Parts: sequence; C-alpha cells; structure tokens
Amino acid sequence: MTDQLTALTTIFTEFYYWITVVLMFLIHVGFCMYEVGASRYKHHQHTLMKNTMLIPLVTVTWFLFGWWIYWAFPTGPGLAPSIMNESAALITDESAFSAAWYVPTSDLMGTNLNDRISGVFWAAFLLFSWTAASIVSGAVIERITTFAFGILAIAIGSVFWTIDAAWGWHFDGWMLKILGYHDAYASGVIHAVAGGFALGVLAVLGPRIGKFSSSGEPRNIGPRNPWLVTIGLFLIYTGFWGFYAACNIPIFNLGPEYGMEGVTFWTATNIYVTPTTLGAITMNFLMSLSGGLMAGYLISKGDPFWTYSSGLAGIICASAGNDLYHPIQSFIIAMIGVWVAYRLHYWVERKFKIDDAVGAVAVHGYAGVAGLIICGFVLNGYPSSGYSVGAMWVGTDYAPINPLGMFIGAIIMFGVLGFLPGWILAKILQGMGKLRIPKEVELAGLDYTIMEDAKSDEKAVASSSR
Repeated sequence: MTDQLTALTTIFTEFYYWITVVLMFLIHVGFCMYEVGASRYKHHQHTLMKNTMLIPLVTVTWFLFGWWIYWAFPTGPGLAPSIMNESAALITDESAFSAAWYVPTSDLMGTNLNDRISGVFWAAFLLFSWTAASIVSGAVIERITTFAFGILAIAIGSVFWTIDAAWGWHFDGWMLKILGYHDAYASGVIHAVAGGFALGVLAVLGPRIGKFSSSGEPRNIGPRNPWLVTIGLFLIYTGFWGFYAACNIPIFNLGPEYGMEGVTFWTATNIYVTPTTLGAITMNFLMSLSGGLMAGYLISKGDPFWTYSSGLAGIICASAGNDLYHPIQSFIIAMIGVWVAYRLHYWVERKFKIDDAVGAVAVHGYAGVAGLIICGFVLNGYPSSGYSVGAMWVGTDYAPINPLGMFIGAIIMFGVLGFLPGWILAKILQGMGKLRIPKEVELAGLDYTIMEDAKSDEKAVASSSR
C-alpha cells in the first residue's frame, strides 16, 4: 500500500474485525462458566473440557472446509443464479469471491501483506461457529459422550450453520433474493439453527436420569452454582457487543454502489450493505437486553436463572431486525420473544419429555424463530438488503422483507438445517453405541475417576511425614 489514506482505512478495518474477535472470545468464556454453573459437581471437569475442546475441533475444520462452504453454496445450489458468474451451481470458479480463493492452500488463507482483511474476517466467522457449537454443548450436559459431542460440534460449527449463513447472509444468498430473508444479527443464521440442532439431538439423547418422575412430571435439576451462571451470562452479554459489530462492515462507500454517479458516501453498513451506525445498534441492543430481562423477571416470578437467560433471549429475538427497528420496537419484540421461549420450553418439556439442561433450545431456538417471524411483519416491505437498492448489481432483483418469506426462512433455519441434521446424526451415533454415556457412569459422575484419584492423592499427602 503506497497511498496513506488507503493504508489507514485498510488497517482500521483489520483492527476493527480483530477487536470483534477478542470481544466474541468472551462469549465462549461465558458459555464455559454458564455450563459449569448449571451442571452438578460430579460433571464439572467433563463439562469444561467438552466446551474447551470444541475450540480446536471447530477451528481446524473451519480452516479446512467450513469457510469454503460459505463461499461455495450461496445459490443453494441451483435455486438462484449467482450475481458474480450467473451460474446456479457451486461457486468454485475463478470469479471474485469464489470459494476457490478459500481452500487451505490459497494465498488468502495465510500470511499475506497484500491482504489484511481475510484472516480477521475468517476469524470473526469462526467465533460464530464456536457459538453455534457452544449452544448445543449446554443443552446436552451430563450425559453425552465426548466422541459424540465432538462429531456434533464439527457438524453444526463447520457445516450446517455455515450453509445457512451462505443462504441467508451471503450477498449471493438465494434466501435473500427469493424469500426476502433479513437477519442482520443472526436470530436465525446462528441461534435458530443451533437451537433446532440441539433439539434434534435431545430428542434422541433422552433426559438425564431422574429428570422425570414415574408419572412423567419433570423434576428441577437447577443450577448448582448461580454465581457462575450469572457471571457467565454477563460475559456473554459483553461478548455480544463484538458479535453485533462483527456483523457490520465498518466503512463502505455507498455512492457508486447505489447507482449515485459522482457521489461519495462513506458509512458503516450491516452485512447486507444496508446503512447503519454503531450508535443505532447500541441503543437497540440495550433496549432488547432490558426488555428480555424485564420480561424474564416478570414471567418467572424473579427466578434468577430465567431472568438472566431471558436477557439473552431478548437480544436474540430482536437481532433479526435490530439494524432497522426503533428502540421501543426492540424492547417490545424482546419481551414477546421471552414469553414465547419460556412458554414453549415448559410445554415441550412436559409434552415430549425433552431435557434441555440450560434452556438452550428455548433461549436460542424458540426466541430466534420468533424473532424471524416478527421481523417479517414489522419490516414488511423494506428492502431485504442493500444489494436490492439502486444499481448496485445491475439486473439483479431481491425480494423485499415479507412475513411469508421470513416464516419459510425460520422453518429452513430451525427445522431443515437445524433439527433434521441434529436428529439424523444423533440417531447414527446412537446406532453405533457412541451417543450416550453408560448409566453407571452418569450416576457416579463423568468426573468420578478424576475425583477418586484426587481423594487418593489427598490421603497420600495427609499421611506423608515429609
């Protein structure tokens, strides 16, 4: 880079995404603390290790093929021609933004002084992948094998959420073009798909021993450490600032892209290149958090677990349209999402004997689906993306945001790419005898051997004369 202003802009963008990655790392820290706080003492170390090891598993597979999937599959394939090359097949040619540039051996996948963006942008999406896997991790605590969870983490983290991101986020995404799908901050693209995937796994995995009485009534196996749950969720709230920022493009010239010849207009945009500001999404984020906390407190009669969890559910429900909502709309939508999530959680629990240990399906899945459907009504008629404005892509039409398109999108995210793959993979693992830990291990605790060894060590230390 020889031009100082260009260099400064490039380095700013690089640093912007780098900061989002650092902030989003706190989401994973929060999930670790949250899950340990929700689990019983005899399962603590296994719970921690399970959520820790998804980091290398998802990171390596995301590097090898996950990022490639995002760039290869936006057309379905075959549902909508590509903007870049007019093909309806996999985008694997030599055109700009082709998946061919995102294979492990590409110059864009390593040290390259001529490319300062790809690495940090890759990392931002990677942290989304961790989040998707962590959502599943919390739902299945205390009864899943490490092997099974590793397979499931790779599947949701590097395959299925990546496909739905290609369909619902990518500028070539067929859901944007045909359905008018709009999901600025991932109510569906991450949360609904991961929540649906978790529900599919839980339907096969079964409840923890003792969760239901002989008459079928659910017993409360509540959080064993409410302080860790609280701190974990507050860290997730904090990390969400990075999550929201990573879903934006920090600086973009909309003038020529919107067909305004000779006009220069630099601004921040969302992932769809629709103008927004960090100020606007900050207000909406805080109002949706507040709406979620308030609704959770009221509907649960002050239960700490549901109050804190509902703050997250409120954010997730409003996230689909938080780039365009008025702050009061964000507040109200968050409250509605919490009501839906809370009611559905207990209805599904009783009706289908589903044991969602941390309410992950409710907070992420049900709230995410509600957020997509509500967005279709509240933003009905708005452009689904900046790509549908002006002459950005000549001859390309994008459907506007509409209730039917968002409803179909919610089904695709939660059901087709979430529940169905989770259920199928869990069935396969169950058939292999690899899904669930043995009954005696579950009763004794996954950390039984570790705890017994620690007791022996303590006895040896206590009896030692020197």
